[in-house]
Amino acid sequence: MSDLINYKCPNCDGALVFDSATQKMKCPYCDSEFDVETLEKLDQVLEKTAAEDTLSWDTTERKEWTEEEAAQVRRYVCNTCGGEIIGDATTGATACPFCGNPTTISEQFSGGLRPDLIIPFKLDKKQAKEALKNHMKGKRLLPKVFQEENHIDEIKGIYVPFWLYNATADGSASYTGTTVRCWSDDDYDYTETSFYKIYREGSLDFADIPVDASEKMADDLMDSLEPFDFSEAVDFQTAYFAGYFADKYDVSVEDCQPRIDARVKQTMDDALRTTISFYDTVSLDDSCVDVSNGKVKYALLPVWLLNTTWRGEKFTFAMNGQTGKFVGNLPVDKGLALRYGLISLLAGGGIGAALGALMQSML
Repeated sequence: MSDLINYKCPNCDGALVFDSATQKMKCPYCDSEFDVETLEKLDQVLEKTAAEDTLSWDTTERKEWTEEEAAQVRRYVCNTCGGEIIGDATTGATACPFCGNPTTISEQFSGGLRPDLIIPFKLDKKQAKEALKNHMKGKRLLPKVFQEENHIDEIKGIYVPFWLYNATADGSASYTGTTVRCWSDDDYDYTETSFYKIYREGSLDFADIPVDASEKMADDLMDSLEPFDFSEAVDFQTAYFAGYFADKYDVSVEDCQPRIDARVKQTMDDALRTTISFYDTVSLDDSCVDVSNGKVKYALLPVWLLNTTWRGEKFTFAMNGQTGKFVGNLPVDKGLALRYGLISLLAGGGIGAALGALMQSML
């Protein structure tokens, strides 16, 4: 068993939750409100032991956990009702399935696993549901019955683990540029192409580039939620978990590094490219980026996840719990697409590409 943290209301002993609207801890029973700072002293491990049952049963037919499965399962005891909570190896904050009280699993964020920063939720569940409705408005290729038959299977606010990369990058790149001059006389048409070697170098400072550190989260979905406003980040305190879910990282800094390296390199290449003008065409020949003063921070960022099922297919949507940015793919009514003549024309080369962009805007 592991230690859990529940925040109790000093007035009525009810379970406190973090209210994103007031940025305070609030009791849903007596409506008392408390500043997070005043509850810092409660951010300590509540020690409790539970005796094991010794009932006698025949378990000879019982299947044992495999070593791999056992390594991923965690068992906890709710401090409020004594019920057992089952989580996985990365669960950091959850709710008791018996009494519903929000619970923080302290060991997941202790020692070297403790986050440096956290951005508290600013938007609540009601706003997330409304954002899904707005996300579906104006989508002309969305099946009309989707909004009627689509029901949210699950909606939860979760603090997703991110690595934040900070560094200075020095980059250099070489390009080949061309200029084209055309003219004619009474006998011929002439085209003159001139080639130039172009060299650029420069430096950029990168601050708080986020990369999600959870295998459960789709990288493209999390990337689409950017940007986060890190000026509103605060020092980590488990009190912000009350009423929300949270995971610890299960993707290491080293495993995330190829993604951040590619992002830094692409950003540097784009920045250097913007300094080149005058030429009719420019192509990249080679580039090099050197990173210095690289530092990494561990942060938890607020995300609303909405899972829906429609006609046997699952759809996952996400909303930035700080800014309200909403992302997620929607189904396409193929009948409507045919009516617009898009599907047949999409195979038509350049016209298809243009119509593909139109189709994307309609979704």
